[in-house]
Amino acid sequence: MQRFCSIFSQLLQLFPRIEFENAVKKHKSDYSAKGFSSWGQFVAMLFCQFGRAHSLREICGGLASCEGKLKHLGVSDSPKRSTLAYANKNRPWSLYQTVFEQLLSKCQLATAGRKKFRFKNKLVSLDSSVIDLSLSLFDWAQFRRTKGAIKLHLLLDHDGYLPSFAVVTNGKTSDIKVARRLRFERGTVVVMDRGYIDYEWFVQLTHQGVYFVTRLKDNASFTVVDSRPIPEGTHILKDQIVFFHSQATPDNEHFFRIVEIWDEEKEKSFTFLTNNMGFAATTIAATYKDRWKVELFFKAIKQNLKIKTFLGTNPNAVKTQIWTALIAMLVLRYLQLMSTFGWSLSNLASLLRHQLFVYRDLFAWLNAPFEGPPQLADALQAQLPLGIAL
Repeated sequence: MQRFCSIFSQLLQLFPRIEFENAVKKHKSDYSAKGFSSWGQFVAMLFCQFGRAHSLREICGGLASCEGKLKHLGVSDSPKRSTLAYANKNRPWSLYQTVFEQLLSKCQLATAGRKKFRFKNKLVSLDSSVIDLSLSLFDWAQFRRTKGAIKLHLLLDHDGYLPSFAVVTNGKTSDIKVARRLRFERGTVVVMDRGYIDYEWFVQLTHQGVYFVTRLKDNASFTVVDSRPIPEGTHILKDQIVFFHSQATPDNEHFFRIVEIWDEEKEKSFTFLTNNMGFAATTIAATYKDRWKVELFFKAIKQNLKIKTFLGTNPNAVKTQIWTALIAMLVLRYLQLMSTFGWSLSNLASLLRHQLFVYRDLFAWLNAPFEGPPQLADALQAQLPLGIAL
């Protein structure tokens, strides 16, 4: 009979210890550590995410109740609450950003050939989401007069819909301030909402060979330079080359494209702004429609992982928890990609929570979650007297 370690242990095998320890050395996160290693903290915080533990007590108690199985996780025993709280407060959160990047490279290999659109350009969505905090507990995260918040800025890669970049800032940081610091590969198509409209930044993206697609503001002031022919039998209402009055010089580098499409389902028109002159108008509209995936990502991570309430109140503990949530999200997406069963992310997260310390083959369970382990019947048959069948 083939034996397996726990499903949680098999999930941790996605993080080779050599790579993890290299990250620990890079960030010196085990400096002056006494007994409780960074790996132990990582295991505890992943258990928090996958097991939906709501407090330090639940994390430590949940691991302690499975003490006989902790050696399979590379941990000798469960941490104390004070020890885990101190680690989250003081050990650098950047360690988990590095671990996230290590796992991302593995997930990107699994998404090879999973492109939705025919064009070869990399398609990404840029967006942010506000996470509310209590100002009395998180006084460093003041957002409004009586309200605290932080903001998660995210870049979603549409090849597999993986989070490829993230930044955590206070709630007051504007979206465009973070966007201006990003650098994209030449030819990338960046889709964003109207909160990122900055015509000078759009000119910079054009110089860098980066394309953008966004919605046009209702009060935008521009001059039509050229009108393109509209194919018959389509929902395209307008396809124009324009120049914005706020720009310095009306030349090719400052010309943009406006595409207006009629949506029969919503019975209204939508106007898109881009610097891509080569894509068909319907492709421009389809890329923006696919931007909705980043909104679904924020919804999924808030509903299925622990990211709305926090185990610690200082900035380092908050960022540590957010980055471990992003790592857990990558793991869930990787399992979805590798499974032949049609998992929704919410069902996968929910059922995985109940299977963490079950000893069975992870990918056999992923592909057939409602079938019992095949070795169970064989084991019971071997225990029965000869001539008696199950």
